[in-house]
Amino acid sequence: MEEEIRIDRAGIEAAANAIAPYVRVTPTLEVTGKDFGIAGVDRFHLKLELLQHAGSFKARGAFANLLARPAPAAGVVAASGGNHGAAVAYAARTLGVPATIFVPSISSPAKIARIRKYGATLEIAGERYADALAASEQRVAQTGALAIHAFDDPHTLLGQGTLARELDRTAGFDTVLVAVGGGGLIGGVAAWYRRRTRVIGIEPELAPTLHAAIAAGRVIDAPAGGVAADSLAPRRVGERVFPIAHDFVDRVVLVPDDAIVAAQRAIHHATTLVVEPGGAAAFAALLSGRYTPAPGERVCIVVSGGNSAAVDFDR
Repeated sequence: MEEEIRIDRAGIEAAANAIAPYVRVTPTLEVTGKDFGIAGVDRFHLKLELLQHAGSFKARGAFANLLARPAPAAGVVAASGGNHGAAVAYAARTLGVPATIFVPSISSPAKIARIRKYGATLEIAGERYADALAASEQRVAQTGALAIHAFDDPHTLLGQGTLARELDRTAGFDTVLVAVGGGGLIGGVAAWYRRRTRVIGIEPELAPTLHAAIAAGRVIDAPAGGVAADSLAPRRVGERVFPIAHDFVDRVVLVPDDAIVAAQRAIHHATTLVVEPGGAAAFAALLSGRYTPAPGERVCIVVSGGNSAAVDFDR
């Protein structure tokens, strides 16, 4: 019987040591409310995880998986809205492992291009993440390949938790805002902090996976649409993620699509960075006023991904 893998600080420390040669320590940028026209907000920080290998935080979990579990001759298989697939493709190429990535038709061209660039076999299956996941599971059953789940896997959670460990080594924060899709990132971050720092989930109104699960007291299906559907709309939060989020996430804030688009534009104008919708969702909560820090509150916002096609933010 396989030993249960604990999602805790010791496990995250071990994952961080394992993946250190393969991932970047991404910068944390101090900015002011004035930079973005946000009244009443002094200074806060942006964790620029869009500068991670393969364009998102997902590289952490991808390497954590591949370094912890030897891949068979059939290689690895992953289902993804795009970022996880790009990260697995990048990690597999780095470690010399064949990879097949299943994505839905809503995946952005920028993410598909990254997957192909890293040499993985790309399969487009269905319209949503759930369709791609079902197709990937069928391929694993047929070939015996190693499945690398985008969020509901202990190694994925431990890898994503290394982001919080990195933040702890950068500066102390009172609050960290994290966008939520399936919950791999917020699950890992919350498992590291265990309420020593307030962790707040941010979700699109059109894809409230964790919000719906917490309201129901269990994992349930939720709507899976909106402008960030290729990264924040898996239909349901992970079964392993939910108990961690239930115990250690302070609350979940919902933001509308127009706030996410406004956040993309604002980040670009203030920093010149191009952020994908899912990567801008956490900042959208602050920009729109859906989350308002208390005076003196030390806030860090995770800018989780930048795999976006060129956008004219001045239109």
